[in-house]
Order: sequence, then structure tokens, then C-alpha cells
Amino acid sequence: MNNDRVAAVRAFNRLYTGVIGVLDEGPADAEYSLPEARVLFELTHQDPLPVTDLRKRLDLDAGYASRLLARLESRGLIARERSEEDARRQLVRPTEAGRAAFAVLNQRSTDRIGGLLGRFADEDQQRLLAAMRTIGDLVGERRRDPVLVLRPPRPGDLGWVVERHGSLYGREYGFDDRFEGLVARIVADFVETRDDPRQAFWIAELDGERVGGIACTRGPDADTARLRLLLLEPSARGHGVGKRLVTECVEFARAHGYRGMELSTVSILTAARSIYRAAGFELVREEDFADWGPKLIDETWRLTF
Repeated sequence: MNNDRVAAVRAFNRLYTGVIGVLDEGPADAEYSLPEARVLFELTHQDPLPVTDLRKRLDLDAGYASRLLARLESRGLIARERSEEDARRQLVRPTEAGRAAFAVLNQRSTDRIGGLLGRFADEDQQRLLAAMRTIGDLVGERRRDPVLVLRPPRPGDLGWVVERHGSLYGREYGFDDRFEGLVARIVADFVETRDDPRQAFWIAELDGERVGGIACTRGPDADTARLRLLLLEPSARGHGVGKRLVTECVEFARAHGYRGMELSTVSILTAARSIYRAAGFELVREEDFADWGPKLIDETWRLTF
């Protein structure tokens, strides 16, 4: 293992644990310990909760969990009972006093996190949250059903589209800055005619994070639309985002009176080509192409409505 990378993770751990110390539900002399606060959190969000499930969620051994619950019960914050379906199972629920205690802890935590975020400008807050999501995706349990949203661009989104095209295609396929320049010109052309009702741009989000985009613009004639700038972040692959973007673009063109649609791509973009083919596009023209650095085969695909 690369020692520099190990050192970087350890440095982040030291920084992160320091931040967590500030954001804990209370200081060292608080009325409730962090484990007690976490128990109240779980119980407030699922009432009642089997003790075995609570132990699994908080990774507690049986002995420690029993002592922890006994302390909370003695303070009147929780109540334990036997399951009516299975007398061998013990359930635990918060009392009214327990709910009131959690409400205080929750507000305290909210205020502290708000104070942390308030130190940063909105753009830096978004960067921080995106980095947290990235860490969660890589080292935590990835959600099986992330929420996909397609929306119009907001300020900053179109610049992101240009940057991500340049970065991703440069890293994965060796495209040079001429490709990024082309993307920038397409985006600029879209902005110049943004009030045109027969064109549209979509940004795809998974759980609130930008992961892709696509545009529908006018094609070579009034009856033909053009699909442009399909973008998909590696983190979004396998969630059907590309298919959804292409479907949205095609349906928009169909609904706005176009009789067909065309697009340009290159042969090495196999994943995108598969999506186009599944949507009904057909390859109609090929030619050698090397304007972006590597030697490529430029392709034109068409779909007739």
C-alpha cells in the first residue's frame, strides 16, 4: 500500500475526529453520553424497535447494550416490553420524557452543524456536502434506490457540464482541450437561444448530486432535432441515468413537433452507443476523425418519429 496515501487518510481521520468532537450531541460533561443520544435517535425514528436490531445498528455487544438500556430506563427515558408476536423478543420504545430529551439533543446538534456550515459560502457548502456523499458512496453501504431527478440548469450548472466533459473524456479517452472547447461552444450557443421553446437542457441528479446532463437543440432543418452533450458521471453508472436522459430528450423532441432526431458520437463510446441503439437510433454515417487528439471514427446516428 502506498505510504503517502495511508498518511493522507490518517491525517483526514485526525481532522475529522476533531470536527466530530465539536459536533457531538453534547460536551464531555453533557447530561447524555453520545451512545445514549444515539439510542434515543434510533428509538425516536422507529418505535418500537427490537433490542437485537438496535444492537446491530449501533454495533453494540449484548452486555454493553443491556447496561446502556438499563441506565436509560432508570432515568425514565425508555421502556422495555416483550413482543406480542414472539415473547422471546424484547422491544424497546422511548417514553414521552425520552422524546423530549431527544428533541433537545437534536436541536443542539442542528444548531452546531448549522454553525459549522455557516462558516462557508454556499458554493463551498455544496463542495463539502458533495465530498461527504462521495465518501459515503465509496466506504458506506450504497443505497439501492437513489432518487433520480431531471431538472433545468441552474446558475453554475452549464459551466460544470463543460468542465466535466473536459475532465472525464480527457482522463478516460485522451481527448484534448479542443473537445472541451467544442462543448463550451455548444453550451454558449444554447445560452444565446435559451428562450427557444423547441430546445431544452436537463441536469440529472442522484440524491441531490449532479451526475449527468443532456441537451435537445435544433438540427440541420426545422423537422430535425439534435441530441447533444450526453454526460454521465462514473458514480451514476448502473442506475439507468443515461437511458432516462436520452428518453427525456427524445420525448421532448417528439412532443415539440420534430419528425426526427440526430446525434454525433464516436465509436469508442460503447456505453453511449448502446443507449442510443436501445432508444431506436440507427447509425447512418461514419468517417475518420482526429480533431481531439486520438484517431477516432466519427458517427452520425438518426431516429425517425
